[in-house]
Amino acid sequence: MKQVSVRKVLGVYDAPDMHWVGDGFPVRPLISPGKNTAVDPFLMLDFAAPMAFTPTSQRRGVGQHPHRGFETVTVVYQGELEHRDSTGAGGKIGPGDVQWMTAAGGILHEEFHSEAFARSGGTMEMVQLWINLPAKHKNALAGYQTLLNADIPAVDLPGNAGRVRVIAGDYQGHKGPARTFTPIDLWDVKLTVGKTVELALPEGHTVALAVLHGAVEVNGTQAAEAAQLVVLDRNGSTFTLTAKSDATVLVLGGEPIGEPVAAHGPFVMNTIGEIKQAMLDYNDGKFGAIS
Repeated sequence: MKQVSVRKVLGVYDAPDMHWVGDGFPVRPLISPGKNTAVDPFLMLDFAAPMAFTPTSQRRGVGQHPHRGFETVTVVYQGELEHRDSTGAGGKIGPGDVQWMTAAGGILHEEFHSEAFARSGGTMEMVQLWINLPAKHKNALAGYQTLLNADIPAVDLPGNAGRVRVIAGDYQGHKGPARTFTPIDLWDVKLTVGKTVELALPEGHTVALAVLHGAVEVNGTQAAEAAQLVVLDRNGSTFTLTAKSDATVLVLGGEPIGEPVAAHGPFVMNTIGEIKQAMLDYNDGKFGAIS
């Protein structure tokens, strides 16, 4: 019988101070491109903590901009967003919904608070994650997946410890709807105060825990609270989470890509030369247009 080993905690990292992305997204970066190879294939994680917006007739958000070489994943907890891109895709996502955009060979897109949300005002809360693509897929066709809350499996944790929504990957046979280029597990976990849950992800994979709300204890020893990132060792399989209060934790698991990362603004490639080519292609109009 194979012995189950516990993943060690490599570190707990505080998010830097908040900054604005456009005029609609006040974010704190829990992961920044090129800063921590221990979280490969994850490049960036911006947490837009709950913020109240007053009603307006103006558009709030980020206007048209390019990306190449990776995927963006947006998880909405409160509020409503509208998306349009150069593949012709678009739509609205609200609480519990997820937008999975594959920039790959090149895409233009825009993200705004929905017209209805802007008009009424309210609280916006969301996370945006960037996931790297291996070199062989960096120039794949761009694409877009809308993952509605109703289509994301929600599984009760043992002992009334909470619930896990499986956005990507597999939790005990419950498979997430996201299509991924490399093995990715993305679980949105809500924990009940005083409860402990044991989770397992494939040995050798990167595992990081983004604590969005509340406070937890990892492996019974390491405390972490809202706006902190916990990075676990790739050796081992299981880890435990004990909720010191009701908590929300985004669990990131993925097979490391192990390739060089060259990141500049909205482009993530393998070399500086490829970054320069991305800029040229964008300036030449090769990323298409938003109609």
